[in-house]
Amino acid sequence: MLFSSIPFLYYFLPAFLILYFVAPKCLKNTVLLTGSLFFYAWGEPKIVLIMIASILVGYVSGLLIEAFSHKKVGKYIMILSVLIQVGCLVYYKYMDFFIGNINNVFGTGIPLLKIALPIGISFYTFQILSYTVDVYRGEKAQKNPINLATYIAMFPQLIAGPIVRYKDVAPQLPVKGAAILQLIDGKWNKKVHLEGRSASVEDIACGIRRFVLGLGKKILLANQLGELCDVIRMTDEKTIVLYWLYALAFSLHVYFDFSGYSDMAIGLGKIFGFHFMENFNYPFISGSVTEFWRRWHISLGSWFRDYVYIPLGGNRVPKWRWFFNIFVVWMLTGFWHGAAWNFILWGLFFAILLVFEKLCFLKVITKQKVIGHIYVVVAVLISFVIFNATDLTEAGQYIGGMFGFGKLSFISAETVYYLRNYIVILLFSVVGATPLVKQLVSRLYQKPVIKNIMAIAEPLILVLLMLVMTAYLVDGSFNPFLYFRF
Repeated sequence: MLFSSIPFLYYFLPAFLILYFVAPKCLKNTVLLTGSLFFYAWGEPKIVLIMIASILVGYVSGLLIEAFSHKKVGKYIMILSVLIQVGCLVYYKYMDFFIGNINNVFGTGIPLLKIALPIGISFYTFQILSYTVDVYRGEKAQKNPINLATYIAMFPQLIAGPIVRYKDVAPQLPVKGAAILQLIDGKWNKKVHLEGRSASVEDIACGIRRFVLGLGKKILLANQLGELCDVIRMTDEKTIVLYWLYALAFSLHVYFDFSGYSDMAIGLGKIFGFHFMENFNYPFISGSVTEFWRRWHISLGSWFRDYVYIPLGGNRVPKWRWFFNIFVVWMLTGFWHGAAWNFILWGLFFAILLVFEKLCFLKVITKQKVIGHIYVVVAVLISFVIFNATDLTEAGQYIGGMFGFGKLSFISAETVYYLRNYIVILLFSVVGATPLVKQLVSRLYQKPVIKNIMAIAEPLILVLLMLVMTAYLVDGSFNPFLYFRF
């Protein structure tokens, strides 16, 4: 079930919100977990069993790791838990990739397993891994299985993140003021939890605003850019300008598709009293690739930093080992996105750029801001051409086309036609990918008159925006979600 779908927006979400807010505090997590499991099982009920099994392994592992924290057995339990979780991810997501490559290299005929990829497995597996590792590092294990399962299966961030780490969300899992029953001296006694999360009216209003604006990014910008990409891929008369137009449109499509979904997840979380980390911070304004990856998919980058890069030694090792660590992390980052060579190449492409910057180039480009921005934009456009290629041959063809290889025309009447038809969306997208709109709105809100007017007008604007987006959805417009593939 997509956030940007009629069933979610007008059936599941309203019904769930009513149930959640009328439920007593002691049952809110149970309601949230039940609703999340229903949401996840909507498309294919069987795959929810895989997630439940993974949660159970994580829950038991956490208790055992804490119980044996002062002994080596605790470390072995943590390693075993990690191997089980990673093994499950490899089996469902990468096994056919490995079998296919073995067949190609050795000429064998091992049949592919053709296993359906459980939606969101890359995200919830990383959350379970962060939980078990955090417990091993000293974080308290979650004794309440409902609370742990709620953290892992919570539908706002289950399908596409952000990747919420247990230690960040642990204090928010109990509901403020919720009463629980405890067995004391053979009798059940009610105990009230004063700590935990709560959602104020302001939080709920902010969450609704964030959700609607994220939905707008997805439907009004990302979907239109995705349509343009599909049109360009199907056309036979490609030109240099058209290849660059494709690279720009797809890069912006990925950004608004994924950042829009992250905004919706953060907004929904706020409605329930959770405060998730930001996942994007205007990456296209970066002056270096290093800065770009501090602003793009922040939760994934910080996860790999804390659970892979630093354990490998980070940069506190000999230089050759430091660069080796960078390549390992970025190969895994690419591979995390999908079981195909173009994703691995995409990750290694960024690894090369990052090593290049760390060796000598970073100081040069940070002094020349304009050159730095141009370099980042060109590098990112090329990278996402690799990212979206069906194979390495197509990636080479499209990148070659961007630089005029293959006796291409610079521009054509067909290219001008596409530019003319999509120029408004492209301009809105380019501006929307910068903080200009946010800065303008912030300045306007500093004026008391504007602030008072917007207090009344904002709900009306959000309702109008929802009506427009609903019209797009009812019309059956292009509405995929790219990160369902991961």
